[in-house]
Amino acid sequence: MTRPDIPTIWRWLDQVPDPEIPVISVVDLGIVRDVAWNGDVLEVALTPTYSGCPATSIINLDVETALRARGIDKITLKRQLSPPWTTDWLSDKGRARLTDYGIAPPQPAGGPTACPHCGDADVERISQFGSTPCKAHWRCKTCLEPFDYFKCI
Repeated sequence: MTRPDIPTIWRWLDQVPDPEIPVISVVDLGIVRDVAWNGDVLEVALTPTYSGCPATSIINLDVETALRARGIDKITLKRQLSPPWTTDWLSDKGRARLTDYGIAPPQPAGGPTACPHCGDADVERISQFGSTPCKAHWRCKTCLEPFDYFKCI
């Protein structure tokens, strides 16, 4: 097998979904920090969204499985803790996909600017805790639909 180039590997990794929010990839999420060949070993640096995130081990397994399925046998996954992950690393494509899926993307002000369902700005927080620790639960006062808000970290 010819060794794939780095842009090809990034495209492959962009197809690996986040296990908790499957509409965005691990690349969209910004947790894949680096991909490089070290001799004949592919090294992939991953930064967890937060320490103790239950999805971290699944993400590692999914990344390794995706690469092995494409013929890469020698893989090293590195946990990169510094700098720590931030929601600033979410791609624009990932933010748009979150909204399309009904999850308000993180905002610097600490709350959603609009309902992901109808687009209205009249929203209220229901709970600081949503379906996962990285999300809060909100509701639109106009369309009355509940939605998750991806917390700004």
